[in-house]
Amino acid sequence: MATIKAAILGFGTVGQGIYHILKERKQELLEKLGVELEVAKILVTDASKERVQNTLHLMTESIEDVLAEPGLHVVFEAIVNEEPAFSYLKRAVEHKCHVITANKVMFAKRGQELEQLAKEHGVGVGYEASVAGGVPVIKTLKNILLVNNAQRIQGILNGTTNFILTKMRIENVPFEEALSEAQRLGYAEADPYNDVSGQDAFKKLMILSSLAFGEQPNWAEIEVIGVDTISQTDMEAANLQNLRYRHVAEIERLADGTLVGKVTPLLVDNVHPLYSIDDVNNAVTVDTDYIGTITLVGPGAGMYPTASVMVEDYAAIMLKGVGQAVSI
Repeated sequence: MATIKAAILGFGTVGQGIYHILKERKQELLEKLGVELEVAKILVTDASKERVQNTLHLMTESIEDVLAEPGLHVVFEAIVNEEPAFSYLKRAVEHKCHVITANKVMFAKRGQELEQLAKEHGVGVGYEASVAGGVPVIKTLKNILLVNNAQRIQGILNGTTNFILTKMRIENVPFEEALSEAQRLGYAEADPYNDVSGQDAFKKLMILSSLAFGEQPNWAEIEVIGVDTISQTDMEAANLQNLRYRHVAEIERLADGTLVGKVTPLLVDNVHPLYSIDDVNNAVTVDTDYIGTITLVGPGAGMYPTASVMVEDYAAIMLKGVGQAVSI
């Protein structure tokens, strides 16, 4: 029986979720993949602080320690910003490790570069968790795009803003009160700027653009409007017309080949596929040439939805064949 060594970069909510799943599903993964997956290193900023019981001996503050681990095979990355995440994953790929990321900020900007590097080194890149948490958007799109062409993608890509809009509509409260509730419940950070401004959804949209259309539009040309522009009066007027506000990220290929996108509050009617998506759920609607329109819905964030798809990414790489140049 082979033992596969894994490292986790970042040990916050998602990183801890990965650790728990690998531990709790150890036997199932062994049966399905034929290997035993062992967490050998956990990269943190403070290795003296034990976040999960019996993990202190696995912790390090040095990427050198991680990459020096004999037989390291896969790196799960759950860091927040572009750097040092990209540099760490670049080095991991050069060490011929598969890499799995949840980092939409990094992957939106450097994803294509990382995938090309992985291809050159014969390893896989998994990034399902970077877009919509537990919603299998990436793997579904990859399958669809084998035959279909995507024409337009619309998505609710941020659960925090969707929760805020849902609460404003149902309970008739102002934006500030809905945001405070989202923060109290842990859906929004103390600094909610990236969520409410639309920047989080924008980065995820650029990842989908690269996948669906093979390129991204000029970032500076994308209109990004947040949900803090919506008032109670706006919400009441929409309710009277049986319309609902959704914070929608959209990318579309026009007839002349131009790629255009935007992130903005959008009023939708009851026949729109995003009309019924409430609370912290995410949803992605894809218009295609052969199968028409499909919509995927599910939890967009959280420890286990995000961590589970990261482990699924690695399992898919393993099932396709260790050492093959794959990107899922």
